[in-house]
Amino acid sequence: MFYCCGITDAGTVRDHNEDAFLIDHKVMTASQTECHIKAPLFAAVADGVAGETSGEVASGLALKLLSSFKPSERSDYEQKILSVHNDLRKYGISHKTENMQTTLCALSVEPNGRAVMINAGDSRMYLYRGGRIKQLSRDQSLVQLLYEQGHITPEQRINHSRKNIIFPVIGNLVQDPEPQIEEISGGFVHGDIIMICSDGLSDHVTLGDMEEILALPKKLSHRLADMVERAKSGGSDDNITVVGITYLENDK
Repeated sequence: MFYCCGITDAGTVRDHNEDAFLIDHKVMTASQTECHIKAPLFAAVADGVAGETSGEVASGLALKLLSSFKPSERSDYEQKILSVHNDLRKYGISHKTENMQTTLCALSVEPNGRAVMINAGDSRMYLYRGGRIKQLSRDQSLVQLLYEQGHITPEQRINHSRKNIIFPVIGNLVQDPEPQIEEISGGFVHGDIIMICSDGLSDHVTLGDMEEILALPKKLSHRLADMVERAKSGGSDDNITVVGITYLENDK
């Protein structure tokens, strides 16, 4: 059994929310939710790309197209994501909102318990285990590439002037995305927390902050709410979305 919860918040600066999240076939573009789910499950965060048209439509529609998806051992994740990508492009062209785009970061848990990460863009997935947190996804961005090539330091990466330049994501008219699809090594164990978030949170809450908050003796939904507030107080000028999934061994 898995406990899942999520929050999406417009933040303190933006007048509308271009983020959305998906849990248990339900797409949320405002507020929060929580539930208990047995495998298979699919949970995701999408962040409409700033500077392009109809980001909020792109994120919500991408997740709506994924909302009926049921993972299985035969799932072709790349084919599914590219199908959503093509449907989003067609929608944008037919509704004269060309090049509306969204990031996508998702967790798929198959009936056999295998856990798979899917990522396109710079939303992130983290694993919290044994009091430590690590990033599982790799940012598909120019700044990440510059960092990996040794041109900038970890500190320069945080506030780099070209930080918002990301590689092609869902809905891009010019080029198909190349989603990162990886099995999560070892799968879920009791007490693990998988956290998926938009950059409105990850840009303003450090790994140390995340570990401090996730270690609190509170319900997970309350810890995620604390994390959203930490992002706001830390100066986030973006929409903020976070989803948490934890494995409850032997829970009924």
